[in-house]
Amino acid sequence: QVQVAESGGGSVEVGGSLRLTCVLSGSTEKWCSMAWNRQIPGKEREGIAFIYPDGGTSYTDSVKGRFSISQDTDKKTVWLQMNNLKPEDTATYVCRVRFWRDGFCSPDAVRGQGTQVTVES
Repeated sequence: QVQVAESGGGSVEVGGSLRLTCVLSGSTEKWCSMAWNRQIPGKEREGIAFIYPDGGTSYTDSVKGRFSISQDTDKKTVWLQMNNLKPEDTATYVCRVRFWRDGFCSPDAVRGQGTQVTVES
């Protein structure tokens, strides 16, 4: 059974840092993207950082220069280093993994339960 588990959330003051971890287990398929999304109640889910098997990354504008996504050499673990945190970064952060299926990067993603990040001013 494929599982995605996040950890590392917590409360931090403005300007502080946190590192989130996403661990993929139970999968025999190759993934095509791993992403960190964040969810704020009443707002749409926002994809903020993406990493691909070749190591390529992309970020949404609101986190560029502050957040950094990276992966372990086994490609089963992905981290999100978050620096210079702002109150508007307060959200539930969810890791979503997409897999190669029938030659395409499937739009269906496996996600974890999420980890809460609270930035206090």
